[in-house]
Amino acid sequence: MNSNTITKGILKAIAILIGITLLLYFLYRVQSILVYIAISSVIALIASPIILFLKQKLKFPNTLAVIFTMLFFIGIFLGLISMFIPLIIEQGQNLSLLNIDQLQTNIQDLIIQINDYFLAKGVNVLDELKHADLFKNITAIPNLLNSVIGTVGNLSIGLFSVLFITFFLMKDTQIMESSIYVLVSDKSENKLKKSLATINHLLSRYFIGLVFQISILFVIYTITLLIFGIENAIVIAFLCALLNLIPYIGPLVGGVLMLFLSMSSNLGEDFQTVILPTTIYVMIGYVIAQLIDNFLSQPLIFSNSVKSHPLEIFLIIMIAGILFGVTGMIVAIPTYTAIKVILKAFLADNKIVKSLTKDL
Repeated sequence: MNSNTITKGILKAIAILIGITLLLYFLYRVQSILVYIAISSVIALIASPIILFLKQKLKFPNTLAVIFTMLFFIGIFLGLISMFIPLIIEQGQNLSLLNIDQLQTNIQDLIIQINDYFLAKGVNVLDELKHADLFKNITAIPNLLNSVIGTVGNLSIGLFSVLFITFFLMKDTQIMESSIYVLVSDKSENKLKKSLATINHLLSRYFIGLVFQISILFVIYTITLLIFGIENAIVIAFLCALLNLIPYIGPLVGGVLMLFLSMSSNLGEDFQTVILPTTIYVMIGYVIAQLIDNFLSQPLIFSNSVKSHPLEIFLIIMIAGILFGVTGMIVAIPTYTAIKVILKAFLADNKIVKSLTKDL
């Protein structure tokens, strides 16, 4: 091996590393678009049986079937939003029943007790508060408002993007598949077709499993809330069950939400005899539901539907969460499953791929 060969090998390796770095940077910069495409693909996959039924059984033209399906999904989305309006109004009415004067008195008493405690330690809390510059961060208020406005704008753009991409994914399915086939050679086209069929099968099972998981949680939550007389039990149960679509974080948020709504539903009642016991019993029911979900539902869904080890899934979800946030955590498992199937089709002899896809 002469020096020219070594130099060419080094330059080739550097070029590959630079190419990979640029690709990763590009993917990082367009991560929001990738998330939109992933969400749209999931919706299109769920909608495909409906479109197929409309086209084959009811003889709808393709475009009309897609439009009808889109309107159906938009109607479900608007219906879900309208479900929570009574809940928000109810909680607002509960909060309006608070005795503000009594609340202010209790807070003042608490501050005095805290100050007396620290006075014994040689610290005058009230005096320190008087000398503190409480308005030095007043600029945080307009910054917060700008952040809220920016978030609303991003959500609007994201919603429009998802609807637009979803429409064409459903309408031009064959065109999309043909464009994917262009990326591979004629010899590899059959492998890709088989991979897409396998992905469709696995993800269909996965989403059916998710519906099953959410339904179980919804039933348990509803029964628990109804037993203890919590108002808007069905809406609260549905919202908390839906939050479980967000791995790991969703159940925590759902628990806090159910805790708050359970307590606020009984405002005006005695704390020790009504609010506290009711809240404790409701949270016990919530914990039981989570135990059933963690030890029965999730292993059944993840292991049998996407053929992945629980530790493997955990790491993928955490990585996706760091890179793409909450949305990344939601689409992590479907995306990872698709990647595994494609890798098995094209890199079946690779040791790492063999290890990851041995159950597929």
